[in-house]
Amino acid sequence: MTDEIDIPTEPRAAVDALATHLTATADRPVPPATNRWLGEAEAVARDATSDGLDTQTRRKRVRQVATLLESADETGDVVADRHIEAAIECCRVVLANE
Repeated sequence: MTDEIDIPTEPRAAVDALATHLTATADRPVPPATNRWLGEAEAVARDATSDGLDTQTRRKRVRQVATLLESADETGDVVADRHIEAAIECCRVVLANE
């Protein structure tokens, strides 16, 4: 994965991209302890994409994802790391206007 990853600048699109990036880490060779953090972050991110969520709840979910990603250890996988970096950037887009 050498191409630049585009990060959406619109918060709702960034939430969708966040979930997509975390889903992409599921098939990567990541240590089990780190994979647990990523799996939980992915589940919360997918919940944040749900229709009908108000902006406050969506942001709360994204804050939870950001906290989970901060807790995750190194993956040892370049592709997973790039997706995690992109996911963190997506969180920043969503949370920038708080």
